[in-house]
Amino acid sequence: MTLEEQIQYWVDIAESDVSVAKELLEKERFIYCLFFGHLFLEKILKAHYVKDTNEVPPRIHDLVKLIRKTKIDYSPELIEFLNRVNDFQIESRYPDYKTQLYKTLDKKYTEENFEKILEVYQWLKSQL
Repeated sequence: MTLEEQIQYWVDIAESDVSVAKELLEKERFIYCLFFGHLFLEKILKAHYVKDTNEVPPRIHDLVKLIRKTKIDYSPELIEFLNRVNDFQIESRYPDYKTQLYKTLDKKYTEENFEKILEVYQWLKSQL
């Protein structure tokens, strides 16, 4: 697989996750919407990793660790936001955290965070 094909692979599966996340938001499946938001950010960062290193991306899910392994020029504010998004993947995978998160999520919180996730995603995608 060429470098371009590898990058396109990550972009394609990220795009698929964007569609799923939007459907989950419409169905008010808030925890899963934000979980998929994490997934598509992870995948677009892995596309950057491939582009910047010409290597297979590491099998990690931490968005901050991933972005730091790329050549993306990021701000402290972006790192802070990615740390928050990391919580969505951890908390949605483990039952105790999931229960706590269910109690705090509502439509407004989910929509605000999802909108920001989409903005970051579009920015990252435009940098490829």
